[in-house]
Amino acid sequence: MAGSTTAERGERQQESSDPPLTRRRLRLPRLRTIIILSIVLVLLGAGSVWLLYGSSWLRVERVSVSGTRVLTPEQVRDTADVPVGAPLASVDIEAIEARLRRELPRIDQVDVVRAWPHGIGLKVVERTPVLTVRSGEEFVEVDRKGVRFATVPEPPKGVPALELTVSRSSSAAASLRRFGEARLVREAVRVAGALPASVARGTQVVKVRSYDDISLVLTGGTTVDWGSGENGAAKARTLHALMKASPRARHFDVSVPTAPASSGS
Repeated sequence: MAGSTTAERGERQQESSDPPLTRRRLRLPRLRTIIILSIVLVLLGAGSVWLLYGSSWLRVERVSVSGTRVLTPEQVRDTADVPVGAPLASVDIEAIEARLRRELPRIDQVDVVRAWPHGIGLKVVERTPVLTVRSGEEFVEVDRKGVRFATVPEPPKGVPALELTVSRSSSAAASLRRFGEARLVREAVRVAGALPASVARGTQVVKVRSYDDISLVLTGGTTVDWGSGENGAAKARTLHALMKASPRARHFDVSVPTAPASSGS
């Protein structure tokens, strides 16, 4: 293997003979660049923090509300208690959402958003009642999840009443002990949600005697034995077909959808 040439050995000798001062001078521009960039980054960071939290440019000036139906925008805005005048970046979004859900149970979903540069948006979705429960002279609204969320002086139109009348029979009592009142209410909600649209509009009362003994009272006094909340889609189809086939009937039984029955005229 050939050794180093005379020229190569000379170059290496020249490099090794460069004084330390020369090498330090080569490194100085690099060091200055790093220092300058560091200072610039610090200044940019400090400026951003000041812009977000210290300046008057990005502060809350307005609060908008959307999605209300029964609640008023003023109710939502007052309950949210957004700190007007505070830096927009410092507003505690999660705390506002939690406060609205806690103090306004009619709200099912809420989304609090920053609307740069000066706004906060409150987007709410209210619960929709599917049943009402009488409580003295008032009515409690129940949503599709079985949540009792509001008490009103008059029942909302088109929303059936729930009658939870567990009979004294041993089977009904056992049903109540096993499932509890909250579960029976959810079953009633489940039934109400499965009704055909034409039947739902005319349903006045959903009666619950036990888990598997749920019935309906329709406009005009027509009754329907629904059974449990299971197989709701099949029961809905069967009821729709049965009512078309027997329009004068006063009672329908779809508790066993494969063996329905109707009676009365």
